[in-house]
Amino acid sequence: MASSSGTSSGSSLIQNSGSEENLQALMDQRKRKRMISNRESARRSRMRKQKHLDDLVAQVAQLKKENHQIITSINITTQHYLNVEADNSILRAQVSELSHRLEFLNGIVSLLNSSNGLFGDSSIFNEPAADSFLNPLNMSYLNQPISASADMFQY
Repeated sequence: MASSSGTSSGSSLIQNSGSEENLQALMDQRKRKRMISNRESARRSRMRKQKHLDDLVAQVAQLKKENHQIITSINITTQHYLNVEADNSILRAQVSELSHRLEFLNGIVSLLNSSNGLFGDSSIFNEPAADSFLNPLNMSYLNQPISASADMFQY
């Protein structure tokens, strides 16, 4: 019986070591699968990160382009505004000059109307005189252009 129990314990030892080897192999296989899975997951993560970085770089380039276009548009609009402002200043000066001329002409007409009674029949006013000072339609300053420039006006 001693020999049978010795053989049986020897065979169970062989079976235990076989099952330990199978268990170790199974654990090694799981470990390799987990390692491969982790490597694949890390690779996918790096790819996602790289794609995100590429998207951000493209977005930066697009925003810089839009920013440049906006700045150009602002500069053009500012220049247009300054040109319109200069034109407005010139027009204001012309309005002022024309208002003064109109006041002056109205004064002359008023003077002529009030003088009509002084000269009686006012025959001198009925005669066409080309060089006459009293003929408001022949005044030489009326034929002069009105000129003004933007640098006349300081803001």
